[in-house]
Order: sequence, then structure tokens, then C-alpha cells
Amino acid sequence: MENELFERAPIHKAYMKMALPVVMGMIVTLVYNLVDTYFIALTGNTDLIAGISICAPLFTLLLAIGDIFGIGGSSVISRILGTHNVDDARKKSTFCFYVSIITGFIFTVVMLALKKQVLMILGATSQTYSYAAQYYSWLILGSVFVIFSLVPSNLLRAEGMSLESMIGSVIGTVVNIILDPVFIFALGLGAAGAAIATVIGYIVTCAFFVHVIRKKSKVLSVDIKILRIDAATFSSVLAIGLPSSITNLMQTIGITLTNRFLQPYGDDSIAIMGIVLKIVNIALLVIVGLAFGGQPLIGYNYGAQLKKRLRKIIGFGMAVTGGTGLVFLAVLSFFAYGILSKFLSDPEMIRTGVSMLRWQLLGAPLIGICLIAIVSFQSTGKATGAFVLSACRQGIVFLPVIFILSAAMGFDGVIRAQFISDIVTTVVAFGLFRIFLWKDVFDKKVV
Repeated sequence: MENELFERAPIHKAYMKMALPVVMGMIVTLVYNLVDTYFIALTGNTDLIAGISICAPLFTLLLAIGDIFGIGGSSVISRILGTHNVDDARKKSTFCFYVSIITGFIFTVVMLALKKQVLMILGATSQTYSYAAQYYSWLILGSVFVIFSLVPSNLLRAEGMSLESMIGSVIGTVVNIILDPVFIFALGLGAAGAAIATVIGYIVTCAFFVHVIRKKSKVLSVDIKILRIDAATFSSVLAIGLPSSITNLMQTIGITLTNRFLQPYGDDSIAIMGIVLKIVNIALLVIVGLAFGGQPLIGYNYGAQLKKRLRKIIGFGMAVTGGTGLVFLAVLSFFAYGILSKFLSDPEMIRTGVSMLRWQLLGAPLIGICLIAIVSFQSTGKATGAFVLSACRQGIVFLPVIFILSAAMGFDGVIRAQFISDIVTTVVAFGLFRIFLWKDVFDKKVV
């Protein structure tokens, strides 16, 4: 553990040292996602693009499950390390690793059995079902690796090994990029090829993380001999992990709702939105990286009762994520037409995509502030605050908003729903902050 970094280094230096490797890992993953979309778009088959877009919520669901043990475990271990109890942290890490693997196997069996029903719920049509089914089957077969990869990725950062966490993501993503054209075009596997390349990339990432833990980590362990599955560990990890997974689960619901409400306007609109959301993720995942990169610092300083430093870390996090959101809003909105023309050729589809993109980006600065609030709740063990706020943006708030706006404004209402939801969610975030954290962390009398 780097106590100097966690306890005494200047806030901006400590925060960015932890966050930048996370952001770089996110950027590399985004590059893969865009390259993946680019290769699929080269087929010129909008049904294929729409079929894979329909499966996007499924991938997000896998990330949500991984976050239960990754972010939940990271929060618990960060606070434990703040009390310098390395042995307990090691046992908690083993629990997170092995229970995530067991969960992944159960998920695989269930989802393979329910393939047709799930794809219908996600919005597959007679034109897109075959492509969606190909992607779905291979992604589910590799779901254990996707879920597991999220755990060491987060737990390594709790130990201060953000660079190693980033490298693992980079290695897997590079493998994905190399294999994509091979499987999609050279082997003619189309949608199935894209999924196979993704799964192989995650297998490589998992292998790298296990190697790092065995050879370099002083805190984490994959030694099954010290595995203890007990009620106390379950409750401590799940208390934060489940609310944390709600963010990705709600994203799954949000994408599914958007696709369902776009169905009356044709499969082309779903395909365009699929591309737009990949581009928006450039902004969102960088902001997510900046927010979650500071999580180990928040958890450690909360556990160590260094509350003055904790206040500064949270304030810096809000400033840097909100500012980054503003930059992405300006840059991506300005270059929207040129970016979308790389993926679409029809001028009318590009114009529709530009409108979708700009409305999706308007909430980017607000998302950064909300994410810091969520991370603060998670890191300090405020499970209720984390749960409620995580469920708002694309769930509790988004559902009524998209119903009302789609009924009142039709297609325009569907594409504007997310921005309105972001405004409402930000108001909720400040209210929850006052309730759960203000007195405990921001009271000026607390040193």
C-alpha cells in the first residue's frame, strides 16, 4: 500500500495518479467499441447493426453483475486498508474473486435457457433476431470472463495498482481489435465473430490479472485455501455492490426502453441510436473513469478518519468530472456530423444521428457531478444513498420521463428524454448529499 499517496500527497496529484490509468483503460475500451462498430458498419447491413445494438443492454448487465463484487469489494477493502488490516483485506478479495466466478456460471446457464425470451424483451424483430441471437449466444458463453474481469480491475485500484488495472484492460482490448476483422470478415462470422473476439479479449484480460495478483500484489489473493464465505462478508460486499450494480442495470433498462420506444420509427432509428450511444460513451466512460478513479482515495480517507482531506478529494472530483463533461459536450457537438459520417452514409440518417447525439450529450456535465455523489456514497458505506441515486438516471426518473415525452412529442420526445432525466437526477443527487453525507463529511467542525 502507498500510504504516502493516500494520506499525504497533494490532492490533485493523488487523485489524478489514481484516476488517469482508469481513464486510459476506459479510452482503450472505447476505441475497441468504436472500431467494433466501425467494422460492423462496413457490412452496410443495418439489420446486423440493429441486432448487435439490441444486445447492448445484455453486455451492460454483465458489467452490472461484475460491479457487485468489483466495486462492492473495492469499497470494503479500501476502508479496511484505511485501518491497516491487510489480512482481512486479503480474505475479502478471495471471497470476491470466487463468488463472482460461481455467479457467472449460474448466469450463463440461466441466460442460455432463456435466450429467445430475453431477445424478444430486448426488442428483436424478425429482421434482426438471427443477428442478435448469434451475438447473444457467444457473449453469454463467455460471460464468466466478462463478470470476473471487473473484480480484479477494481480491487487492484483499491491497493493503489491503477496502472496494472489499466494494462489489463489495454491488453484485452488490443486482442479484440486485432481479432475483430479476422472473425467478422476473413472468417465470415459476422455478428458471432464480433462476440467471439470480445470474449477472447476478456479471457486474455483475466489471465493477466491473475498473473499480477499472484506475482505482484501484497494485498489481494486468489488462494482458495483462505476462502471464507460467511454472512458478514456477504452483507458488507453486497451492501455496496448491489447498489453499485444498479448503475449498469439501469443503463440496461434505459437502453432497452429507448430501443422499444424507437421501434415504431423503424429499425434504422435503433441502428442510429446504437451508433450514437457508442460515441456518447466516449464522454461517459472518461467521466466514469475520473469519478471511480478517486474511489479508493475516498474510501481510504474515510476509513482513516482524515475528513478534511476527504472533503477536498470529493470537491476536486466534482470539479474535474463536471468540467470534463462540458468539454466533451462542446467538442463532440461541434464535430457531430463529421463523426457520424464515418459510420453512416445516408445524409438523412446522419442528420437524425446528429440530433440524437447532441441531446444525449447535453447532460454530460451533470452526469459527472452525480457520479461523484454515487462514488462518495459507495466509498463511505452509504448504501441507501448509492442505491437510490444509481436507480434514478435511467430507471426511476427515466421511465416516467420517456413515457410522458414520447406521448407528448413523439420521436423528438424519445431522444430528449435522457437529458431531462439528467436534470432531475442532479437535483435528487444534491438532496441525497444533504441527507447522507453533509453532516458526516462536510461539517466544517470535523477535522
